[in-house]
Amino acid sequence: MLDLVTARASSSVLVGRDADLGALRDALKRARGDEPTTVLLGGEAGIGKTRLVEEFRRLAGGEGVRVLTGQCLELGEEGLPFAPFVAALRDLLRHEGPGAFDGHEHEFARLLPELGPAGPEGLVDANRAYLFELVSGLFGRLAKQRPLVLIVEDLHWADKSTRDLIGFLVRSARTAQALLVCTYRSDELHRGHPLRSFLAELDRARGVERVDLDRLDRDGTAEMLTDLLGEEPRPKLVDNVHDRAQGNPFFVEELAATTGPEGCSDLPGTLRDLLLARVDRLPDQAQRVLRIAAAGGTRIGHDLLAEVADVPDAALEDALRTAVAAQLVVADYEGGYEFRHALVREAVHEDSLPGERARLHARYAAAIEARPQLVGAERAPAEIAHHWFSAHDHPKALTSAALAATAAAKRYAYAEQSRLLERVLELWEQVPDAAERLGMDHLALVEQTVFAAYVAGDYHRAMSLTRAALAEVDKAAEPLRAAKLLEGRGKLIRLLGKSDGVAELRQAYELVRDLPEEPDRVQLLADIASHLGRIDLEEGARIAREAMAGAEALGDAGAWATATLTFGRVCSRQISVEAGIAEMRRAEEIARSAGEHDRLVHCLVNISDALFEIGDYAESARVAGEGTLEAKRIGISRSKGAFVLSNQAEALVALGRWDEADALSAETARIDPPGTLGLHWLLIRSRLRLARAHPGAGELIARALSFQGRAYLDPQLAIPLHELRILAALAASDRGGAVEAAEAALAVDGVADYQRYAWPLLLAAAQAATVAGHQSLADHVRITAGTLKATYPAELAYAAQVRAALATGPEALPAWREAVAAWRADGQPYALALALLGLAQAAAAAGDRAGAGEAVEECGCIAADLEAAPLREDLATLARRVGLRLSSRSMPAEPELLTVREQEVLRLVADGLSNRRIAEQLYISPKTASVHVSRIIAKLEVANRVEAAAVARRLGLLDGGGA
Repeated sequence: MLDLVTARASSSVLVGRDADLGALRDALKRARGDEPTTVLLGGEAGIGKTRLVEEFRRLAGGEGVRVLTGQCLELGEEGLPFAPFVAALRDLLRHEGPGAFDGHEHEFARLLPELGPAGPEGLVDANRAYLFELVSGLFGRLAKQRPLVLIVEDLHWADKSTRDLIGFLVRSARTAQALLVCTYRSDELHRGHPLRSFLAELDRARGVERVDLDRLDRDGTAEMLTDLLGEEPRPKLVDNVHDRAQGNPFFVEELAATTGPEGCSDLPGTLRDLLLARVDRLPDQAQRVLRIAAAGGTRIGHDLLAEVADVPDAALEDALRTAVAAQLVVADYEGGYEFRHALVREAVHEDSLPGERARLHARYAAAIEARPQLVGAERAPAEIAHHWFSAHDHPKALTSAALAATAAAKRYAYAEQSRLLERVLELWEQVPDAAERLGMDHLALVEQTVFAAYVAGDYHRAMSLTRAALAEVDKAAEPLRAAKLLEGRGKLIRLLGKSDGVAELRQAYELVRDLPEEPDRVQLLADIASHLGRIDLEEGARIAREAMAGAEALGDAGAWATATLTFGRVCSRQISVEAGIAEMRRAEEIARSAGEHDRLVHCLVNISDALFEIGDYAESARVAGEGTLEAKRIGISRSKGAFVLSNQAEALVALGRWDEADALSAETARIDPPGTLGLHWLLIRSRLRLARAHPGAGELIARALSFQGRAYLDPQLAIPLHELRILAALAASDRGGAVEAAEAALAVDGVADYQRYAWPLLLAAAQAATVAGHQSLADHVRITAGTLKATYPAELAYAAQVRAALATGPEALPAWREAVAAWRADGQPYALALALLGLAQAAAAAGDRAGAGEAVEECGCIAADLEAAPLREDLATLARRVGLRLSSRSMPAEPELLTVREQEVLRLVADGLSNRRIAEQLYISPKTASVHVSRIIAKLEVANRVEAAAVARRLGLLDGGGA
């Protein structure tokens, strides 16, 4: 049993119900507008009807609405008549006293004994019309006082009297300002259930609306698990729970209560008992057919079930009809059946005897082998492998799993292929003639499994398998085979952040350096060059040229594509990026023409990245989007697909399309990229959340910074991670932490070798130096900037902004104008907005109020479009300090300006005068002077008098410029 984690018993958040809650609130608006309104809220058991109603009740109560609630009892037609109305009236009495009944206490006493003895004019049970009028009149009087919401829960248990009274209230439609909400379980409504016809009648009445609650999607399950577990769950755990609970919130809660890192291994006992309770009420024949169906899976065709069940058609159909009527199974339009919920199937299957389960699976396997069309040719191999394995027939399980793995690879289903090959490895020792049955040796099987695990994104497992394979291979007899394993291991070591993997790559190169030319050797040389070039540019470029020469000699299209791509990417740091892109475009066309889909995705990854570097963000996003679709199509989303998704998100951030970028980052998170592949999207989303002051920013930043504990990170990830650490400290107003992070970043060897990533880092360090007034850090930034090239638009803009951030006195304003112009040329709106803020501050300090106002206005509009809350707050503070009044589009609220008197007091504060001396100078009392100083500190958003004076000098407020 997996280790258990502490989980909250029930979720405290309402997940995935915004639209449904909106429907209820809209219904309340219509009721308040005197429209007759009734909402029938349906959904299966555990879907969250009560939780939704509780949230609606809370919101309505906060708006001054009177809310009464009653619940039907699980007693059916023999239950207490009018039970929900009795409960609602008791609720009314408890909160508002007998006076709420407006003199009709004796008439209601028959329903509510707490009101006292019923008088002679009391209700007569047979006089239903009088009762209905009485209840309707009471609700009408209450609604006239203030809007009324009446909630009736669990209508599927309602007695006939209750249904009749509800029908009267709905059809009479005489109660203005009142909303009736009724909840019911849709999965309880078998064909003969009385509520079915009643709901159909209500649907024809005026003002009746049906709201059917759907199951949660995967994101909803993830959000709920986060609340229940107190931490963000791993994507694999989310997948496990979501697949089993299928979006039912109650089932999610039950599974979370007994979950481990990968999900719970067995159904919780309470949940199993609950699921089987309805099954136990079925006739024996129906239960037997359900057990047979459960062995076949959540969905099963009629013909297959008939083949395995081996019972007369009439008996089978009767049993299935009973299961459908009990809402356990749904008949689909394709002539098959589906368990209403996967956990029901799981509970039924686990309730079978072990021997019975094995025999059923063997019958399914034999039936599908004989007639694959029963499940479809595409599904048949995997179905057969599953059933023979579950039947414990090891020889047949071995061969069928291998065949299914081959079929999965043809469909690019690499994760499925990996799982199936792992099963083959597991069965190898249990089948003595496994090699003869499969037609391959054990090493070949391990190599296949390594490849499948790598492409599926299971890097840790692939690493373990390469170790086992290298122990088996004879390097002297099969150098190319050994070199491939070494290259793969070096790549995995780097991607997992264990080391740079150079030792393994160089060993691989030595093994194949003198081998004759062949496509596999050229492919391997290209792969070695691609990864080695990240660490040693000269060596990587040399091997890339060697691969190019080999590809030309062979004339092999696949080898040519790989070598050309590698040459273009690795050598782009020796030649121009534009020339590298041209080479990569050639490789793309070759891969596309040759149908080399994996190489094509690899090309698109690299091209989109290079396009971003030269500032063609729109084309970068387009190419990455194409790569994303191709990666999904061929099943490599967790590996190369993660690259193109995050590349596309990065380009969309640069274009100012932040919501789209955030959605793509969320999609990448769901893929759960392995190793260090998961860092790129974390960096992108962390910056987005910082820029928007998102409450989840801290958690994401902490996850990203945890990667700094790895033994090795590629510079393209390590340098932005240092930048993020500085930005996070600045956002938290941790000046010391920002300086410390900047100094640590600039002390890393080789930062200047990666200008694309070094310039943003230098800007963050310059901001830390400026905010903290740290001169030695500022000098260090200047020296480093002097050694760094700036080639492309973003690099030139960063360089200009670094100079501006460090500029003082008269040099500041022209430097900031240069930075703004550079960002206009590059086209990134958020970077432009930040530069405009710097320009506004410099213009204010120089006494250029018009220039400051124009810069703040433009910056504010960009910040509003991007929903960059911290930037808008900085703008509001600046506007308040220098006395600018801006449009409502650029500013969310009118800034509170310094008054003329406060400006006089500020000048004296800057001169170092105490409150008493200020009072003497301005002929006011010391207490009044103190009040003025406090208001100045608040308006300028500073901590004390010293900071107020510093801000005043920096913004030119002491010479009347800000007046």
